[in-house]
Formats: sequence, structure tokens, C-alpha cells
Amino acid sequence: MASTFNLTFFPLALLLLFGCASAQLSTNYYSSTCPKLFSTVKPVVQSAISKENRMGASILRLFFHDCFVNGCDGSLLLDDTANFTGEKNANPNKNSVRGFDVIDNIKTAVETACPGVVSCADILAIAARDSVVILGGPSWNAKLGRRDATTASMSGANNNIPGPSSNLDVLTSKFSAQGLSTTDMVTLAGAHTIGQARCTTFRSHIYNDTNIDSSFASSTQSSCPATSGSGDDNLSPLDPKTSYTFDNNYYKNLINQEGLLHSDQELYNNGSTDSQVKTYSTNPSQFNSDFAAAMIKMGDISPLTGSQGQIRKNCRVVN
Repeated sequence: MASTFNLTFFPLALLLLFGCASAQLSTNYYSSTCPKLFSTVKPVVQSAISKENRMGASILRLFFHDCFVNGCDGSLLLDDTANFTGEKNANPNKNSVRGFDVIDNIKTAVETACPGVVSCADILAIAARDSVVILGGPSWNAKLGRRDATTASMSGANNNIPGPSSNLDVLTSKFSAQGLSTTDMVTLAGAHTIGQARCTTFRSHIYNDTNIDSSFASSTQSSCPATSGSGDDNLSPLDPKTSYTFDNNYYKNLINQEGLLHSDQELYNNGSTDSQVKTYSTNPSQFNSDFAAAMIKMGDISPLTGSQGQIRKNCRVVN
């Protein structure tokens, strides 16, 4: 549970050393207040993925896009209103992020089980973990105890989330700004072993870049016309070999110059991250364990805890 003592009595150096916010997250946060939380969430995630395999990747991406803007605080889930601008229509999210209805369904089930107890931010963290597990990836003990933001930041979403045309330096700096290392970045990029991307996000890579396998480029071009505005929303799998299985094929694809996004192939392009890509391409168990650890680390980004924020009744609106 969140500590009740007053943190202001702690010297600042100790707060910085121990990270006062993330230290309050714990894997057993709801063990007494919502003991059936995990068994309530997982069937809803399973049902959504059974209906549409792609949904697992979509939920995982929601967590990533939430955590990179003012921390893992559920701000991405807030709808725009007449007097409130959320993050859903920021450039990285507009016509792109999806799965909000699944989060709503989970929230409804959780509210029935334990009303007013579990935050939307924590539901997103659990659903992301469950999505990876259901698609064959590693499990981890999700740290919980986050509270929900009452604000959102469109500018933060526009500036903090790395885009598909980013080069290695930009990727590294955007992750570093969130307290994530280059190693964490390469590990978390492995989430692209599942999911799909829209033609508009990789058109330039498959038509203009030279660090791409020619047959892979031409086969991808068949569903993504060269002309901007034509087929922009046509989808291609980020990992065409096993699109709905969480495995290490993403890294094998990069070695074969079959990264779908420019930003993917940047991780294996005669640069500092090549060796880590090679390791993961031949060592799936190391990738799995590193991915689980990196997801826990990403989940620790600037959570609201204690009396900060609120527990939203509806994930789309502030109470």
C-alpha cells in the first residue's frame, strides 16, 4: 500500500535516490481491496483478442503512448470535450491508437467487482501485460498503485512519442527523456513483433530507403501505393512471419533488412544497437526476460500515487 508518512520529512537526496513515486507502486497493491482484480481483467482481454487478434498489440501500444506523456497516468484515455483537449487527437494518436472500448469493458467489469478502487492507469498496465501473455510472450508481476490524471497533454503527446521516421539519435533521446536507456529502447521495440502499421507510416521507408531488402520492399509496396493520400490507411504487419505471436522474429527481420518502419531498421543499421539486435535474434529467452523487466521499468515512469490524481469512475472522463 502507499505509505502514509509524510515524505516531506525525507531529505531530497533520499527522495531522488529511491524515487518517491515509483517506490509506492507494489505488485500486491490491490490484494486486499480487490483480490479478484487479475481474474476479472484477463478474460475481458482474452475475449477482445479472440474477436480480433490485432487488439493485443493495440492495447500494448496504448500503455506505451500513455506512459510517454506525463507518466503512466491514464491521461491518454480521456476524451476531448468542449472545454478539454486530450491526447487522442495528437499526431501520434489520431486515427491510430485504438482499443479504448476494451479498456471501457475492463473498467466496467472491475467496477462491478470492486467499485471505486482500481485506477484506469493500473487497468491499462495489467491489460498490456495480459495481452503479451495471451499472444505467447513473457509474464511479469505488474506493479500497481497508480492513480488517474485529471489533465492531459496534447503537446506532450506530439513531442514525446517517437515517430516512425525517427533516426537512432532521436529514438535514443526520446527514450532517455523518459529515464529509459538505449538498451531498454531496443528491448521495448520488440513489441513490434505483433501488430500492424498504416501505409502512411512506412511509405517513405519502402520506396525511398536503401537499407531495406528489395523483395520485402516490393511485396509491401503492393498494398501501399507510392502516392501520398492513396491507401494511407492500408495495413501491413510489423512482423509478417508471425504477426500475432509474441516472439523474437522482429529482430530476425531487422537482420534481414525487413523492418517495416524506418525507425525499426535504424536499430540494425551499422550502429551501436546492432549487437543487441543480434543477441535477441538468436536468444528468445533473453529477449523475453529483458522485455518483462523493461515493461516494469516503463510502468514506473512518473506515476501519480497517494492523494495525487483520482480513481476515475469512467476512464474517458474526469470525475
